[in-house]
Amino acid sequence: MGRILMLVAGVLLAAFVLFNFILPMVLGLLKIALIIGVIGVIVFLVVTVVGKSSSSS
Repeated sequence: MGRILMLVAGVLLAAFVLFNFILPMVLGLLKIALIIGVIGVIVFLVVTVVGKSSSSS
């Protein structure tokens, strides 16, 4: 009986840690990676447009 009780307590604690600490951290990292990716694409496009406009003149 004690083993089952400890198993249930462990599962509940693991779910608590997962949903309160791990998932928000992963989502935050994904958000930061998405922002860095968008900034990188914008810089790439600006450099490409400036490079093509300066080489054509």
